[in-house]
Amino acid sequence: MAQRIVIVGGGAGGIELAARLGRKLGRRGKAEIILVDAQLTHTWKPLLHEMASGTLNSADHEVDYLAQAKSNHFEFQVGRLAGIERKAKQIHIAATFDRDGAELVPARTLAYDKLVIAIGSLTNDFGIAGVAEFCVSLDAPREAATFHRRLLGAYLRAHASEREDTMIDVAIVGGGATGVELAAELRNTATELSAYGLKGVRPDNLRITLVEAGPRLLPALPDAISAFARAELTKLGVNVLTTTQVSEVTADGLRTATGNLIPATLKVWAAGIRAPAILRELDGLETNRLNQLVVRSTLQTTHDDDIFALGDCAACPIAEGATVLVPPRAQAAHQQASFLATMLPRRLEGQAVGTYRYRDHGSLVSLSRSNTIGNLIGGTGASVTVKGWLARFFYLSLYRMHQQALYGYVRTGLLMLMDRLGRRTVPRLKLH
Repeated sequence: MAQRIVIVGGGAGGIELAARLGRKLGRRGKAEIILVDAQLTHTWKPLLHEMASGTLNSADHEVDYLAQAKSNHFEFQVGRLAGIERKAKQIHIAATFDRDGAELVPARTLAYDKLVIAIGSLTNDFGIAGVAEFCVSLDAPREAATFHRRLLGAYLRAHASEREDTMIDVAIVGGGATGVELAAELRNTATELSAYGLKGVRPDNLRITLVEAGPRLLPALPDAISAFARAELTKLGVNVLTTTQVSEVTADGLRTATGNLIPATLKVWAAGIRAPAILRELDGLETNRLNQLVVRSTLQTTHDDDIFALGDCAACPIAEGATVLVPPRAQAAHQQASFLATMLPRRLEGQAVGTYRYRDHGSLVSLSRSNTIGNLIGGTGASVTVKGWLARFFYLSLYRMHQQALYGYVRTGLLMLMDRLGRRTVPRLKLH
């Protein structure tokens, strides 16, 4: 009887791993591959800031799990992870309900021989009062759509008032890639919306404030790139505040540790990450203070060789014996999925699992149509700063690599062609 590999979480790493294993093992009947996710579709998380601003239509970039499963020889089951029984080798899946509260799929258990947990991460609110109530966090397409809907609502109210002094204040907390990219994208949105003839709404009517607790933006990137990003955002009219800690969020805005109020009608929280709390309750598996599953350099959990974790929910050493962890980036999830796609078939045959080693290829940050900047790291470890059209090309290629892992070269090429043609036939902004 073929062994069963269950992958929980259909994010960038989980869906890539399911597709690769399905083509390698599922098609030949060498193993049964099952992907479990709480949603019916997958969206590449780095696109969420564009969906929130309206410059990207989420429906055009959703991957249907059921269709993907059929094409890549794995099975998909909808549901959220509710627990694990390691001795019995089975997971508990919570019931799924529709929007009206009616049960669609009952709670159930699912047996496994090898289990991979890839449920990603959530934004960390650090226990600050008011964040959950008044802020939107870009963790999923649903939240990006919520922010976009609120932004359009604010513009429509301003349009109806026909007052040219109506201001829309947006505050973004977190100066990492998500916060920086969203701030730049919103400035582009403001320009585009005014071009549609909304009365009383000029680009300057949207006031954007980016708040970072640390001394500079993009702390994971070199100082020169951080300084360039700040200068570009300032040029775009974004108010950048560094060394500014938020102590409370209210309906009126952000209260800082020094007692100042930053007025904001719309508020986005993009400061830090943590793994879902359910990981602390998985039958004794070791977790760290951010709820991440502690794994060895083989991606096996420390207390169970048959349970693996990858992506943002895994606390993986950057090298054998190192105390520094692999950073929570899409490129890490992609690398780990590729590693397990090779190593899990060997594990099924009783062979030893190899060692995963993170390779940092650099990071790129999009400043909308204004610019793109980042650094590329080659095989020798040398870092090269890139910006402009070349950086934009490499930035876009990251998403195409993800699509290629799911669809192959031919279908990805067709998707690129459709995207290009679509720009000429649809509005440049999602207006509903």
